[in-house]
Amino acid sequence: MQYKKYTKQRTNSIQGLRSFKDTLPKNIKKVINRKGHIYSETLNNWKYIVGENLFKVCYPKSFKNSNKFSESTLMVMVKRGHEVDLEYSKKEIIDRMNNFFGYLVVKKIKFTSFDDEKKNLSKEDGYQKNVTNNKYQKKVNDVKNEKIKKSLIELTKVFKLK
Repeated sequence: MQYKKYTKQRTNSIQGLRSFKDTLPKNIKKVINRKGHIYSETLNNWKYIVGENLFKVCYPKSFKNSNKFSESTLMVMVKRGHEVDLEYSKKEIIDRMNNFFGYLVVKKIKFTSFDDEKKNLSKEDGYQKNVTNNKYQKKVNDVKNEKIKKSLIELTKVFKLK
């Protein structure tokens, strides 16, 4: 059996099955060890951490680990209008997260609000019949092949629905 000593990812390789952790590059392992575990566990257990009512109006966006300059921070996305509810329960969420992990994981929580409603523009609001811009519409009309022209028009209709 030969050992390779010139590989960058592993110190040496052995024939046979390897664990998943050993097959990952070193840089990815560092990211998973630092942030990935805490963030993924927070996502999986978010309903337990915040409770049923707050679970419907918020979700974790990102997690920043502590370093020399800043404390560990959890970014949470909140539906507009429910920021006050989350602000009052901020201390309780921090306590539950720290109890869940068993050590001091989060010191601060920051909130970012978002609109949940989808805005639908009607034709009266200036919404064009075709989604494509005029210059692209001219290019589509200049296509000589009818099948391609029809397929491009269908594509714009699909984008219009979205």
